[in-house]
Amino acid sequence: MEIYRGRRLTIEKSVFSLPNGKQREAVVVRPSGAVVIFPIDGEFCYLIRQWRFAIDQYILEAPAGTMEAGEDPIETARRELIEEAGFAARELIPRGCIYTTPGFTDERIFIYEARGLTPSCEYTPDDDEIIEPVRLTIPEVCRMVREGEIVDAKTIAAVIRCTGGWT
Repeated sequence: MEIYRGRRLTIEKSVFSLPNGKQREAVVVRPSGAVVIFPIDGEFCYLIRQWRFAIDQYILEAPAGTMEAGEDPIETARRELIEEAGFAARELIPRGCIYTTPGFTDERIFIYEARGLTPSCEYTPDDDEIIEPVRLTIPEVCRMVREGEIVDAKTIAAVIRCTGGWT
């Protein structure tokens, strides 16, 4: 049963069967698909400093965004990289996907590594996005993940998938 339908997500309440046959009731959040992009330029990478209303603060994160209806994840990645970081990529390399919090949502985020960056202003940030691109070295970003300075889960996953770890 649908409880809520918004622009970016639906909330449903349903009964389901566990693998052992027992029935349970749950509320599941079903957002549209999303992508996260880790833009690399030589020894540097680009994150964004973005205001996040839900936590009432700025955080460092990789450019990311939600897929439009019927949009392929790689096209979302192309658009969001330009929109949020101001770069087009010659190459977008798929690095798998993650489920953000499968205890209550089926949200899946596709991870892309972006290479061959060139400045672009084809798209601009949405009206509700307060964003500042930040250029960092890859070792610096890995250190920030390791030391807890970067706390955004999708960004941590992108750093690990696109750099081979956080060493």
